[in-house]
Amino acid sequence: MSDDQTDDDKTTLSRRSVLLSGTTLAGATLLPVSQAAAAASDPQPNNTRPNVVFILVDNVGWGDFGVYGGITPTPRIDEMASQGMRFTNYNVEIQCTPTRSAIMTGRMPVRTGNWRVPFPGEGEGGLVPWEYTIGKLFADAGYATALYGKWHVGDTQGRMPNDMGFDEWWGLRKSSDEAGYSRYALFRQLGLPTPEVWEGRRGSPSKPVEEFNLETKRFMDENIAKRSVEYIKRQAALKKPFFLYVGFTQVHPPITVHPDFDGKSPARGGFYADLIGELDFRTGQILDAIKAAGIEGDTIVVFSSDNTTGGVVGAGGGSNGPWRGNFFTPSFEGSYRTAAMVRWPNHVPAGIVTNEALASIDWLPTLAALAGESKRVPTDRPIDGVDASPLLLGKSPQSPRDAVMLFGPDGELMSVKWRTIKVVFRYTEGIEKPIGTAYLPIVYDLSSDPGETTNLWELTMDMGWTYAPVLKTVAEYTKSLEQFPNIKPGQKFAGYK
Repeated sequence: MSDDQTDDDKTTLSRRSVLLSGTTLAGATLLPVSQAAAAASDPQPNNTRPNVVFILVDNVGWGDFGVYGGITPTPRIDEMASQGMRFTNYNVEIQCTPTRSAIMTGRMPVRTGNWRVPFPGEGEGGLVPWEYTIGKLFADAGYATALYGKWHVGDTQGRMPNDMGFDEWWGLRKSSDEAGYSRYALFRQLGLPTPEVWEGRRGSPSKPVEEFNLETKRFMDENIAKRSVEYIKRQAALKKPFFLYVGFTQVHPPITVHPDFDGKSPARGGFYADLIGELDFRTGQILDAIKAAGIEGDTIVVFSSDNTTGGVVGAGGGSNGPWRGNFFTPSFEGSYRTAAMVRWPNHVPAGIVTNEALASIDWLPTLAALAGESKRVPTDRPIDGVDASPLLLGKSPQSPRDAVMLFGPDGELMSVKWRTIKVVFRYTEGIEKPIGTAYLPIVYDLSSDPGETTNLWELTMDMGWTYAPVLKTVAEYTKSLEQFPNIKPGQKFAGYK
């Protein structure tokens, strides 16, 4: 978005993002930016720091929720979107571990050694204990902290949630795919540990509490929501600010449906619709708990997905809206762009839909700023995230992020998005296809070509200028590696000298 665009231009772009989703935002008003700024009140006084509830769903596509054009009714999620700001240009990483690493650290996963999911038998993986997580940041600020659900950025003692800033946790060290392991005779013959649900508290080792299999997976999100609701009630009674990270397991395969939702989705569709229906219900339970505790106006709620499915990996459904590709096709948008929204009554303007860029690495500095804790963001390492709080509070019409670097499963650069332009260096058409290098970098204009069907360089031969801002972004990252080399997977790392 250019600096000289008028407010009306930006409102038009915001409306265009809604049209791309094939729906309108129920109950929402798309305000011109000047009005949106006026609608946002000043931040709360320093002595009333907001609670933060971060809800992360698993592998849900950009177009799966009603407010993004999905056909399965999601009234609670849609209502939340209408009460705050919804993003149509939210960018994540290509897999679960990279995105969760980005959220936790504000750093590109290629820096932390977490650019893809670690495989069993590869050794110690996840975040090294030296990393400063968003959990540590809020804990150091005097917040109570808890995580219920999926972690997936460290499965050994010293790298569990209770080692990385969370007072308490319950859930999965790794991912939902482990639920299916024990059904294979050959797996059982290996003698490897049976996948389990874990729990832990700060200062003590985490411990397994029950087997994790296809049957227990059916009830995981119910139990995650139940524990989250109980935690909200408890912390509200104590009148202490808290940071709660909720890692739901749906819709990650292997697919298991809770009996209360099996065949009962409002759309009367397949089981994928049932999964989306349950996510909507569980989200509503958490929102209801916040309201019942009387802390709705004091609580920031973030809702997003870690990456996209788009009808692959056995999900039996899923939609990435107008965007090309899916989970297995980086560099295309369907592999990186998904749903996100933020609600904070009387602070984040209600009913705003924005196509301004936001990325998973931005949550740490942004939430720190909203809580008045920017001073705790580390300065001894590269923090790739930007503070988007002025955008969220309606004080700025633009995101401070104008470029996003997109990496592949090998930790190498795939493409760079700069404003509405995307320059692709490498790409793949699917999981069984090799990663190819373009003869000349491919150029797409995402504002008019969300399906990435027209290579403007090939069509017009006058797009070479787009390489300038993109290569500048790449050069800045490359330069930073001289002082701050990337951490390698499994590396024993204690800090930069």
